[in-house]
Amino acid sequence: MGSIPDSLPNPVTPAGREGLAALLQRPERAVVALDFDGTLAPIVPDPDRARAHPGAVPALVRLAPRVGSVAVITGRPAGVAVRYGGFDGVPGLEHLVVLGHYGAERWDALSGRVRAPAPHPGVAAVQAELPGVLERNGGRPGTFVEDKGRAIAVHTRRADDPQAAFEALREPLHALAERHGLIVEPGRMVLELRPPGMDKGVALEEYVRESGAGAVLYAGDDLGDLAAFAAVEQLRSDGLPGVLVCSGSTEVTELADRADLVVDGPPGVVDLLSALADAMNP
Repeated sequence: MGSIPDSLPNPVTPAGREGLAALLQRPERAVVALDFDGTLAPIVPDPDRARAHPGAVPALVRLAPRVGSVAVITGRPAGVAVRYGGFDGVPGLEHLVVLGHYGAERWDALSGRVRAPAPHPGVAAVQAELPGVLERNGGRPGTFVEDKGRAIAVHTRRADDPQAAFEALREPLHALAERHGLIVEPGRMVLELRPPGMDKGVALEEYVRESGAGAVLYAGDDLGDLAAFAAVEQLRSDGLPGVLVCSGSTEVTELADRADLVVDGPPGVVDLLSALADAMNP
């Protein structure tokens, strides 16, 4: 396996170094997959105001033509991630794929369309009951609900004590989700109630198999990305080289503990994507 240029950070694990070397050796067979919030876009108090880091699209434009494919895998609706990312109609990103709602939705830049199944009926039932559940369980000022179409997210980041509000709602929201056939996906000061059966790991593994990739890099920042990390670890055990990148956060340490590379949030991800494009420049 080839060496890693000095311009790139050196993974701390042998598997990560092997994965990065394989990606550089045959970039045309590599999949680069990225979370959105906290990875390509900074975390902000109001999720509707999240936007990709200013350097994200330019870095992706430089990298995408040099690799097999680039995919954004997010819990957001695919169309929302496309708008907030500024991905639509960008020269150089004609083959970008956005897998939204943990892979339940798919947007392809070539068609500009979102493909999605019918919504789970439990989401509407949860939405109807949620105000009463929050009121009965000490819904604190600053706690707010985000309607994601195929999921409902309860955010506590703007509460006076975000962590206390988060912990107080864990059990009642789990019970509510279970009554309606949903699961709860915890994140950085957010509890998301969504349908089961799909996660970022399933989405990533299916996409990697579909693309016929010879190597994969995945970057994420939150608990929902642990499933994608596990998928890369499984792919590595099956013989497919891979690299795990943590977009660093002091709020979530589990990813950093398992990552091959830790970078400094979205600016660090942008720097890594740019350095990869430079290293692959013919």
